[in-house]
Amino acid sequence: MYRDAGQRAIALDDRCAHRFAPLSQGRVVDGVLECPYHGLRFGASGQCVHNPHGDGRVPAGAKVRTYPALERYGAIWIWPGDPLRADEALLPSFPFVDPATHVTHDGYLHTRAHYQLSADNLLDLSHFQFLHPDTLGSEAIARGDVQSGNLGDIVWVRRSAYDEALQPFVAQGFGIPPGTRVDRWMDVRWTPPGLLSIVIGVTAAGMPREAGLIAPSAHWLTPETECTTHYFFAFGLPKEMGEAAHELVRYAVDGLMKPFECEDLPMLEAQQRNLGDNDFWAMQPALLPIDAGAIRARRVMERLIAAERAAGEAPARTIAITPVAGASRAVA
Repeated sequence: MYRDAGQRAIALDDRCAHRFAPLSQGRVVDGVLECPYHGLRFGASGQCVHNPHGDGRVPAGAKVRTYPALERYGAIWIWPGDPLRADEALLPSFPFVDPATHVTHDGYLHTRAHYQLSADNLLDLSHFQFLHPDTLGSEAIARGDVQSGNLGDIVWVRRSAYDEALQPFVAQGFGIPPGTRVDRWMDVRWTPPGLLSIVIGVTAAGMPREAGLIAPSAHWLTPETECTTHYFFAFGLPKEMGEAAHELVRYAVDGLMKPFECEDLPMLEAQQRNLGDNDFWAMQPALLPIDAGAIRARRVMERLIAAERAAGEAPARTIAITPVAGASRAVA
């Protein structure tokens, strides 16, 4: 992937049409991508536009497959399926990380685990109490309420904890004095294949949600292989908040990186090692009520993948990757 002369994001196969060299190791010259091996250059359409050898004739077959790409919400979204079926309307809304209106800060982790294990983790935040006891959890979470449902292919989970004493990391982020009793809610929205928004809110114990504060975040899972995943997450706050917005989004992302990297990541990768190549359902997992949202998401994915296979297509949904802002070299 690279940016052309007009700064458009161009996504194409990482394989030169000549000797199949990785174009991601090339460079951008005058808005087109130059192969690092023999110097052929490819434009936004994927067609070779320059052959530096001999008479310069360009073979008709010197073309690389391209993919529809859209830049939105601080990320580049790629449609890897049939280009005729690419539809911007399928992209879920994440207005709170739109850099045009919001101050944003993002983080990234590479996970050696299937993307659905990461989705399970994000759809069931009851693990806060046990996996993140010193940062995100409290005993009120297991005692709280949890609901889940479907809106078409979208899965939602709403979790509420009552009369809770927040951990210092969370309390400080919301500007709440230590020891204050609050009600906390955690609302998750999942869109296939792994695009989630999480809104965490707090209010004084017993008060309605409308009286509280919220912290929205985006969580994007891009499958890499059958057992590896790119995990992007970001927080955003309105620019009208000024410097406070910059401080708070940095505080959230930087503060969460440690529990994500030192607690979630090892757990997900340990789960993957235990699963190995076995099918999730073949392992006969014991299911709890807290699993309802994650199970709903798995059922949606199974149905969508089965429908694509029945139609003779390789499974392909929109994926997200980080921007290549100002890049002069190609990025895989």
